This record gives sequence, structure tokens and C-alpha cells, in this order.
Amino acid sequence: MAATLREVAERAGVSVRTVSNVVNDFPQVAAETRARVQRALDELGYQPNAVARTLRNGRSGLIALVLPELDVPYFAELTRAVIEQAAVAGYTVVVDQTDGDPVRERELVMRGNRAAMFDGLIFNPLALGRADLRNRASSTPVVLLGERVIQGGLDHIMIDNVGAAELATRHLIELGRQRIAAIGDQFDETRQTGQLRTQGYRAALRSAGRQVIPELVRPTEYFHRADGAAAMADLLALPEPPDAVFCYNDLLALGALRTILSRGLRVPDDIALVGFDDIEDGRYSTPSLTTISPDKTQIAKNAVRLLLNRLDGDRSAPAELPADYTLQIRESTTGQDAGAVE
Repeated sequence: MAATLREVAERAGVSVRTVSNVVNDFPQVAAETRARVQRALDELGYQPNAVARTLRNGRSGLIALVLPELDVPYFAELTRAVIEQAAVAGYTVVVDQTDGDPVRERELVMRGNRAAMFDGLIFNPLALGRADLRNRASSTPVVLLGERVIQGGLDHIMIDNVGAAELATRHLIELGRQRIAAIGDQFDETRQTGQLRTQGYRAALRSAGRQVIPELVRPTEYFHRADGAAAMADLLALPEPPDAVFCYNDLLALGALRTILSRGLRVPDDIALVGFDDIEDGRYSTPSLTTISPDKTQIAKNAVRLLLNRLDGDRSAPAELPADYTLQIRESTTGQDAGAVE
């Protein structure tokens, strides 16, 4: 049975109030008394009531991490990183999935009923825009991830998708590939990631004096393996198939890889392939996948730091922090793992 404050007080020969002051790290306790109480706490194995403590200081000790899809490996890996960073600060992370549904996103962020359960939210929105978030009723601090909301009046951590896509496409150009395709363009205004990566793809081609060929840019409804496989099949059906493909995430690339190999073609000999996200699956595929690697640890660390700063009373202007990324060159473009390129 857990020791009580009274039992600790009896062991240390002090009042219950003195023990409480030590447990809560109040300064008005003499050093010798504090040491005696601490010995009693250690000897009895006293564990403070975390729930009561958080209620006293007005915090729950919980952070919500709200993501579109939990079964996408990138988000799973990011979730692990956020949980690790929050744990260092003594917080527990509760994870929720929205599927990009505007009703669920508003319920979690706008109305404040569920958000009130948490000290703060780290949120990757798909459906909500700047006006939505400016007009939200909840005062719960929010840090945004992803590209859906730019300059939305909240702290925001994003990847330079245009620059990263340009780097990935430029790699294929420098390898001498002539017909470079792209898989993952999206027209829905709530899916800005695909649009930004198409901008980077086009910019790299134009910088190299290449023409952008519309039939080589394949839209997908989602960034899933099946979408990549289907888009690759369409590309291979062209009179002149591509000799390289930039896929807007690694799942699309793994789906495309499956289609390429099933047709008896070789990667990278016949078709070079680049993905985006640097998920673990891509490092162990055959061939291993060249990919844009966002710094997920940095994203998680900055998101937690910004949120805790707001909880501690930071009222400075909202921060827009870009996340670092590198191009991890592996077998799907060069036939060997060559490491990171900035």
C-alpha cells in the first residue's frame, strides 16, 4: 500500500503541512528539515498523487496529438517522437485521428469541449483553414503541424515542401533521367501538400531547361500504397513511359515499386524512384528507397517546446518554424546507399 503524507510526517517528525511543502518544492522549508523529510519519503517509497497535483496547478498533464491518419507510417513515427519529447517534460500524450473530417477537426479544436480535457494540442489539420482557427472559441494552446494552414495566427511547424520536392527532382535530373514523372498531385484545396510538391517538381524541371509534360504528373486521391501502384500502372501504359518517378511520399513509392517490379522492369536500371518521408519500410525495401527525410525528432521537439512555452505564459507572436530535411540517397536511384544530401 502506498505511503501517505501522514505516515511520512510521523517518520520525519514533522507536520503534514511540512511534508506537503517539500513534496511541492515550496521554498519555505529549512535545508535540514527538507533533507529529513526527503529521507522519509525515500524510505517509505512515497509516490505523489499526480492527479491531485495537476488539479491544484490547473493542468491535466495531458497533451493531445491530433493527426489525419494513425496507420500511415510517417505519422506513427512522428507520434513516437512527440511522446518521447513530451515525456521528458512530464506530460502524457493522448492521440486522436480525424481522417481529415472537418466535423471531427472542429469538435477537437474549435468548440473547446474536448480540447478542455488537455493542456494543449499539437494538431495536423487537413480541413480547417485560417479563418476557422482564428475564430475558435477554445483558449487551449495549439501548435500546428503540416502545410494546411500558413500564417494562421498560431505556432506552426512546417516542411519546405517546394524546396524538398525540388531537391528530389533535381537528383533525378542530375542522374541524367529524361522523362521524370511525379505521383501524388492533388487538386482538393484541403490537400495542399501535394500541390506544393508539384510546384517543387515543376521548378526543378524548369531550372534545368526541361519541359513539364502534363501526362507525366499523376494525381492521387490519397498517399497510400494502392494509389501509387495504380498511378504507376497508368504511367507504364503510356507510349513513352518515364525513366524516373518522384513520389510524394514513401507509401506511394512502395506501391509504384511493386508495379514496376511486377512488370519485369528493374529499379533503378529502367526506372529510378524517389519517395518522401523516410519511413522505416523504405530503408528495408528491395531496393532500398531514396527519399526526402524530414527531421521528425526536430519537429516533435519544437512542437512540444512551443506548446510548453505557451502554457508557461509566452505571449510572443506566433512562430513559423521550418523543419530540416535531407535527401537520403539509396539503391532506388543509384544502386547503392550513398547517405544524406542537403
